[in-house]
Amino acid sequence: MNILIDKYKRFPIQIKASIWFLICSFFQKGIQVITTPIFTRLLSTSEFGQYNVFNSWLGVITVFVSMRIYFGVYTQGLVKFDSEKKIYSSSLQGLTLTLELIWIVIYFLFRDFWNKIFGLTNTQMLILLMMVWTTSIFDFWAAEQRIEYNYKHLVIVTCLASLLKPILAIVLVINSIDKVTALVFGFLSAEFICYICLFFKQMLAGKMFYSKKFWKYALSLSVPLVPHYLSQTVLTSFDRIMIQRMIGSSEAGIYGLAYAISQVMSLFNTALTQTIEPWIFQKIKSNKIDELGKVVYPSMIVIGTVNVLLIAIVPEIVMIFAPAPYYDAIWVIPPVAMSVYFGFMYCFFADFEFYYEKTKCITVATMAVAVLNIILNYVFIKIFGYYAAGYTTLACYILYALFHFLSMEIIRKKEIKCRTIYSNKLIVGISLIFVILGFLFMFTYNFLIIRYAGIGLFVLIVILKRKYIMAMIFDFIQLRK
Repeated sequence: MNILIDKYKRFPIQIKASIWFLICSFFQKGIQVITTPIFTRLLSTSEFGQYNVFNSWLGVITVFVSMRIYFGVYTQGLVKFDSEKKIYSSSLQGLTLTLELIWIVIYFLFRDFWNKIFGLTNTQMLILLMMVWTTSIFDFWAAEQRIEYNYKHLVIVTCLASLLKPILAIVLVINSIDKVTALVFGFLSAEFICYICLFFKQMLAGKMFYSKKFWKYALSLSVPLVPHYLSQTVLTSFDRIMIQRMIGSSEAGIYGLAYAISQVMSLFNTALTQTIEPWIFQKIKSNKIDELGKVVYPSMIVIGTVNVLLIAIVPEIVMIFAPAPYYDAIWVIPPVAMSVYFGFMYCFFADFEFYYEKTKCITVATMAVAVLNIILNYVFIKIFGYYAAGYTTLACYILYALFHFLSMEIIRKKEIKCRTIYSNKLIVGISLIFVILGFLFMFTYNFLIIRYAGIGLFVLIVILKRKYIMAMIFDFIQLRK
């Protein structure tokens, strides 16, 4: 232990920050995963379905209200406008608040119309709109901390908010009749308590609410990306809305649980993506494209390995996460978990589209897949029920990654003019092995001995290859310097 501590102390600030950013992301998402079994027992399948539909609409409305300016556009700007970071940050916080207020006015003017469309009450709609803002505040501040390697403050705020959210929500749900509204109000209250000071911190640091230069920059890149972000949300959330409208809230609740468990993989995806993305932008900027593969391939192997292990123990996970009425979720989790892997892979291709500001390419590719997802869901949910949504999601995410890969290749030929960015054979090989193993484990769910033997063999291979795996992790850490 002392040896590890000594090694940690000798790490440069970039390495320490990367480690804590990973831990931070794991903790934040981990709390959400751990508390899911509590909420599935406090809420009926119908109420849990309503909560999942609320989250789906939250994703959709977030795109329109905030245009997700805090996402790729903001991170890219922090690199490009390094000398004006504080002003840039405060002005984009100002822009997001302005957009928030405009949409609140629009809602109040036509609230009966909006409530009917979304199937939410006045209170739920106001909570939803406020959550768009509070989440944006944190995402702006967190991105700046990652760029500046200020990991200590990020860890403190993340841990505080992650713990306070479920505590407040559980207390309110237990003591409320309208449990769905109590749940989301608990989350909003925790976010407001923990994040509002971050807004004032960035505003006071930059002292700039309006900047024509930065508002124009952000809007010129973000507005064309609205269809892209909306399409992403359709891919990740709209299936639950369709299931509720076409079948019922209970089925949406069961599918929502399957999706929530599958999102365990987003613990690793989000953590790695948030750590790798700024590094990729730096490598593209410094024209060191040949170094990307040394991080990308190990990352794909790690995500694929953890994903397969998740799929292998799905029946046991569902038993822990929820009571018997949710058990059919086991047949939905494998394809949805696989789609998370391809969503992770997409980031490696899309970073080139963001860096070279090819927003049209991003939008066209994502919209095409989103429209296909809606069509496939409409057709196959009618035939096979809510199970079909998992498989249409997987098919669409594979196409999603493929389209953005082709877009990246167009950029490579026009902008970079290098022979290759990634090894196509390696990417296809890793992905194919992962998909085959995932389905093989799913087919053994009714054969306990065979499944456990497969898990044992898989774990044995991982143990035998532990030196290679540790070498990959070490290489990743070294490359982050």
